Amino acid sequence: RAWDIDVRPDFKGLRPGSGSVDQGQEVWEAKCASCHGTFGESNEVHTPLIGGTTQDDIRTGHVASLAKGDVPQRTAIMKVATVSTLFDYINRAMPLTAPKSLKNDEVYALLAYLLNLAEVVPADFVLSDRNIAEVQQRMPNRKGMTTDHGMWPGASAARGGIGNGGTPDVKNTACMHRCKDAVQVASLLPAYAETAHGNLAEQNRSVGPVRGKETGARAMADAKSVALSENAAMAKLAGDSGCMACHGLASRVVGPGYNEVATRYTGQPDAEAKLAAKVKAGGQGVWGAIPMPPQSQLKDGDVRSLVKWILSGAKAQ
Repeated sequence: RAWDIDVRPDFKGLRPGSGSVDQGQEVWEAKCASCHGTFGESNEVHTPLIGGTTQDDIRTGHVASLAKGDVPQRTAIMKVATVSTLFDYINRAMPLTAPKSLKNDEVYALLAYLLNLAEVVPADFVLSDRNIAEVQQRMPNRKGMTTDHGMWPGASAARGGIGNGGTPDVKNTACMHRCKDAVQVASLLPAYAETAHGNLAEQNRSVGPVRGKETGARAMADAKSVALSENAAMAKLAGDSGCMACHGLASRVVGPGYNEVATRYTGQPDAEAKLAAKVKAGGQGVWGAIPMPPQSQLKDGDVRSLVKWILSGAKAQ
């Protein structure tokens, strides 16, 4: 049950719960607004979530601006066809710093708030597992997804699609023969180029699919036989905590490199306390327009250890 958390367009897998627009606004401002803006309009970290839809789109089920191309960029609410997609993604992937930490009622409330911003539901609406299917009938782009394929069996017709009764779009005829006994890699990044842009492992989000590999000094050591030094332990903590998704040791990723942070705080007697407070509460404006989300999920002791490590030079070894 803990593993099978996906929610299908027919709402199979949906957990019971409910949340109001007002409750969603409170959770949003605490956990989401720093990246997405108060009204889902921010373009600083991610593409805006809300905007570009009209009441006529809600009536027809087709977002006219997608065809016209008369908006600066496509928002999430313009493109998504099923409300279950929004619920599922928020539930499994948000917030960025602590995915899968939201309670069911919080997910319902956040989704209610977003739908209200898009004028899909009224301000006094309470979204629940009992009425979410009704909300689907007001999604602005609900008819913008084709269902004419084998992955969407007969139920598609009931949802306004033409469907094909679940007939596969491939014949599954065996087409491979005389296969190689072992896989041969056709292209591989040369070893001398692997570290050209720093340690790739430190530039990946700490959750979800890993899109790189360890290319730093630690890759040269056998982790099973070599005890981690204090610096290596701190670097691992930073990686495990999601810090390295936005910060490099000596280079900017999304936020500043740790060497820049150490330089800015040099000579300040209250540097540790000031930086620790900022890590916990988040902030914006010191290093540019991109906000630093609050890292409230981190333990106070871990925050203090990370801050000391950063101010001391933040080395991996």
